[in-house]
Amino acid sequence: MRALLLAADGEFIPPGAGDFELPPIFGQVTKPMVLLVLSVIIIMAFFLIATRNLKIVPGRFQFLAESVYDFGRNNIARDQIGSKDFRPFVPLILSLFTFILVNNLFALIPIIQFPTLSHFGFPLALSVLVVYPTYHFVGFKRHGWHYLKKELIPPSAPKVIAYGLIAPVEFFLKFFMNPITLAIRVFAAMFAGHLILLLFTLAGEYLLIEASVALKPVSIISFAFAIAMTFLEALIQVVQAYIFALLSASYIGMALASDH
Repeated sequence: MRALLLAADGEFIPPGAGDFELPPIFGQVTKPMVLLVLSVIIIMAFFLIATRNLKIVPGRFQFLAESVYDFGRNNIARDQIGSKDFRPFVPLILSLFTFILVNNLFALIPIIQFPTLSHFGFPLALSVLVVYPTYHFVGFKRHGWHYLKKELIPPSAPKVIAYGLIAPVEFFLKFFMNPITLAIRVFAAMFAGHLILLLFTLAGEYLLIEASVALKPVSIISFAFAIAMTFLEALIQVVQAYIFALLSASYIGMALASDH
């Protein structure tokens, strides 16, 4: 992606939000849409190839797949949902983790170099259309209409405060704000991180090519920051995939729990 623009006088114009709006590849299909489909193909191929010839002593590929599965199953789903209820939700939590992880890591792959979830609509769709219907469905299924009381009204609060103040606030948070904040976390991290990488990379290119001779050595500093931020961004991409899956499992666990 080329975000470096030069004004008529050669002034550097830093990248901004407009650089994330990519033109359609064909029809109304854009690069982020293609990357979403590609991520699903990559994940399916990875697990299908890794499990096609299972062995007691796993090879490297099988070991990697088992490690990813074990992490999603035990470290996220079971820890957050509980040992009695977690099994039906393992496919969902594992799918969320791997899907977000692959789409985040696209930002570091040459040629692709775009984090899909830097478009807010994609993480918002995961949150509003996948996580929160599941979260509330299992809550109503287990507790019936008592689920609303469990979620909205603390048992020890006075009725006047509980129904007049706490319940409306909790309803707003749990049914409106939580889906949005869940999506904002990964979106903001991917958007800001990629923007910073663009800034240091393109600033280094500008200083090296367009700036005066005295400023050209400064481009080394800019490129050094770009490299350092790349490693940091890789860590953040993994952490954000983990946080999204962790919070999703946590919400499901809270919906199933008998206590507020």
